Amino acid sequence: MTHRIVFYPVGNGDTSQIILENGKRILMDYRHRQKSEDGQGPEINLKARLKRELKDADRDYFDVVAFTHADSDHIENSTEFFELQHAAKYQGDGRIKIDTLWVPAAMILETGTNDQQSSEFVIWRQEARYRLKEGKGIRVFSKPDELKKWLADNGLTLDSRRHLITDAGQLAPDFNLTDDGVEFFCHSPFIKHVDEGDDLRNAASLIFNVRFRKNGVNYDYLAVGDSEWSVLEDIVTTTKYHGNMDRLAWDLYNIPHHCSYLALSDNKGEFETTPKPLVEEILNAGKDGAYIVSSSWPILDSKEGREQTQPPHIQAKKCYQRYLKKTGGAKFLVTMEEPNARKPEPLEFKINAYGLSLAQSAVSAASIIISKPAPRAG
Repeated sequence: MTHRIVFYPVGNGDTSQIILENGKRILMDYRHRQKSEDGQGPEINLKARLKRELKDADRDYFDVVAFTHADSDHIENSTEFFELQHAAKYQGDGRIKIDTLWVPAAMILETGTNDQQSSEFVIWRQEARYRLKEGKGIRVFSKPDELKKWLADNGLTLDSRRHLITDAGQLAPDFNLTDDGVEFFCHSPFIKHVDEGDDLRNAASLIFNVRFRKNGVNYDYLAVGDSEWSVLEDIVTTTKYHGNMDRLAWDLYNIPHHCSYLALSDNKGEFETTPKPLVEEILNAGKDGAYIVSSSWPILDSKEGREQTQPPHIQAKKCYQRYLKKTGGAKFLVTMEEPNARKPEPLEFKINAYGLSLAQSAVSAASIIISKPAPRAG
């Protein structure tokens, strides 16, 4: 039996899926490019791919859909793919159901003028608010004072919805190692990221340590939203204070914000980014044989690549590669480069009795298995 983690090539954007050996499915973010429906790429036709995968599994739903935050590259065209409970016009017609929606508190609380918010974000905010009012089908991460106020304004109490809320430093109760072989430890958002911050998106996005257990051995997947270095420093400081540094160890790291240097430092560097000291502690927490995934466009090692403003940044990649080599890691992978930039395919990792492995499709359609052997338990 095998757990699987799949990263989909959707450009500078995020969509990944965890498929547990018991059949449960957790989709993290959804970014579909409509042009891909006409065969225009190189991004994958995500809508068709996910529908085919669910059909093959005899399903029309995900157990969990988690939106790390509400930027368009994490929710693009999602409101025409999923069935939403708050309005009939978003139901039926082959839409995919969501048993439980996971969102940061900011996704319920964020306000602003219409020109600052995408129509899709507003729809998801309506859906999240509806589910929270109904008291089912949702998990909200963090309970800032603003959320308590929102509940009160809607005739609800925190106690009546506490079972639907998980704070940083807690495990999401929806899964456990005994029954599912996985647990989700919430690193972020912190309450202060919502109550004290101006950025209710990137600074308050979901960050998890996803811990798999197979044959008594733990494998850790660090799933990070579009956070910058200062948020990661907060996480390290808090994690050290509570004695939870094992939650920052990783066999697999989905690095923040499409390989942006801002996840490492405020200084890009000419050829390589130098990480802030506390961020460096995360990089040093990579385990032997670990992998890094950048959900991004190909990363150019050229003058143009060094000078471009938007991610991905070659300077950041070189930093990650240096620490990957230092810690005995296996490989740095880019979703839009595998197996080639012309026709990228999903990256799939497997966790089974033999350890964590990457099944990487080659141009020849042969399968190359790069394995991290399972350590001995105990």
